[in-house]
Amino acid sequence: MRPLVRTAALSGYVELCRSLGIDPQPLMKRVGLDTAALAVQDRWISGSAAVQVLELSAAATGHEDFGLLMAEFRRFSNLGPISLVVREEPDVRSALGLLIRHQHMYNEVLDTRLSEGDGLATLKVDLRLGEAMHTRQATELAVAAYHRILRDFLHTRWQPLSVWFRHPAPAVVSTHRRAFGPIVEFDREFDGIVFYAGDLDAPNAMADPLLRAYAHQYFEAITVPRDTTAADRVRELIEVLLPTGRCSIEQVARSLGVDRRTVHRHLAASGETFSSLLGATRRHLAEQFVANPRRSLTEISDLLGFSSLSGFSRWFHEQFGCSPRAWRSARSRPRLPGQD
Repeated sequence: MRPLVRTAALSGYVELCRSLGIDPQPLMKRVGLDTAALAVQDRWISGSAAVQVLELSAAATGHEDFGLLMAEFRRFSNLGPISLVVREEPDVRSALGLLIRHQHMYNEVLDTRLSEGDGLATLKVDLRLGEAMHTRQATELAVAAYHRILRDFLHTRWQPLSVWFRHPAPAVVSTHRRAFGPIVEFDREFDGIVFYAGDLDAPNAMADPLLRAYAHQYFEAITVPRDTTAADRVRELIEVLLPTGRCSIEQVARSLGVDRRTVHRHLAASGETFSSLLGATRRHLAEQFVANPRRSLTEISDLLGFSSLSGFSRWFHEQFGCSPRAWRSARSRPRLPGQD
């Protein structure tokens, strides 16, 4: 299966597109994504699609600095739940180490390595997509995001010794100079940041020592293994695609960068089918949504990918033995002692 990224990887994308005078929806649709999916940061989408839409957007806007402009929308919280733990690490070395060891929890495309030698620290950033494609925008976004994280840890005026990119310089470098200063270089051996190794020992200004133990207890509860199964990935994509009305095996396969037969084969190996996962995911979400009285049944029907409320109602009755309205009513009545 191809790598996935959290939708937070495209944080600020819609706002940036609109500020540059283009509609983001057609561009996202070309790569099998939907702007509605970006409303929830912790959903997973195709890494290849996220990289491609940045390249398409750079071309559509005429901005070779599109990835860097997106980095200006980045916040530490975009890392997701891991940000709560990283911010309590005592120094920059341990904070970066935690981010790198668990980068699969927020971005499966990233392959970041930190090395030290001769008093220097080198943070190298690679993108692993499993296929050849242009990655200039995504690479610059990733390097700029790490640069901002280091500044959060150290000081807003902190500067590395150099920022390197393997690709050629753009026609206009003003955004790069604004982001990194005069130390940015192009046509170099790797993509990344070089700085003094002593900076790694600097105390993390954001940390509260009393909170670290609690943060690590929380982290142990949410940590996921690196070997996420095919069924897990398909289930995540089903949740993202259901509200778009385009939740099909073909669309899931496209998001994963494979063909439908490959999806079927991986699911079969774990004893699942696309239909079984779709049904189970719909049932799980239906229970959550219908139990919430603030959601209308029409809204729930749309969120679960039904073309009409009547179709949703028939499906719900088949699954739960009653109408969604009756199910909601039964759940809202107070239960007497001894009742099931």
